[in-house]
Amino acid sequence: MKEEELLVKKAQEGNADAFGKLYDTHMPRIFRFIVLKVGAKHDAEDLTQQVFINAWQHLPNFEFKGFPFSSWLYRIASNAVIDYYRTARPTYDIEKVPEELVARTAAMENELDHSFGMETIKIALAKLDPEHQNVLILRFVEDRSTKEIAELIEKSEGAVRVIQHRALKTLKSIVDGKQYRSTIKEA
Repeated sequence: MKEEELLVKKAQEGNADAFGKLYDTHMPRIFRFIVLKVGAKHDAEDLTQQVFINAWQHLPNFEFKGFPFSSWLYRIASNAVIDYYRTARPTYDIEKVPEELVARTAAMENELDHSFGMETIKIALAKLDPEHQNVLILRFVEDRSTKEIAELIEKSEGAVRVIQHRALKTLKSIVDGKQYRSTIKEA
């Protein structure tokens, strides 16, 4: 983390190369986080660009307070997604998310039951509230630890475990229940 702190300090002093290195390090994960939230690749690219423009503009105000730099970027990204839905009100088509962006992990398969297909999960994930989506994406797509997620969303590890448990329970009930079946009939 010391190297990242040095890069942030140089970037705060106006060093564009240092910010470029921070961008190269964090952009793929921020993009993946956003594309899973908005569903459309072109919108996710625009929002990701806006996140890093916003970060560059507000970098002089950034202070390390025991959380990694990435938690600040994820907060900016979450706010950008919220603003996107407030202003754009687009249709949510998570089915168009490229399969390679939704990497399956062994932990995800164990948690969600092997019988669920990725299409089922994508449809159900879109029905969860944003906090539940964030925790599941960070945990199972980004493969972050409970401790890292707690730092990123600024909650305790216990709270993250509770959110994850509730999100998985809700996801399972959506898939098992009528909500999923009615989506299939409508499509």
